[in-house]
Amino acid sequence: MTVQSDLQKAIAQCQSLLGTYEVSATSTQDQTAKKMFQELGQDIQRHIDHLNNRLSYLEKNNPMYQQQQQAQQ
Repeated sequence: MTVQSDLQKAIAQCQSLLGTYEVSATSTQDQTAKKMFQELGQDIQRHIDHLNNRLSYLEKNNPMYQQQQQAQQ
């Protein structure tokens, strides 16, 4: 399933970026930069939430996904 795997890849990439922002926020002494990285992290977390919601929707409503799940059982 291309759309599903694309969403999973996008989520993984966003989670990696979130980790980078979190490390950057804790590594800097510059309060302005720290705040910037924290805000970027919050933004990317919202992206992750949206992507996860879309993935869940597809998994619940896509007949191809449901057939694939049944075949694996």
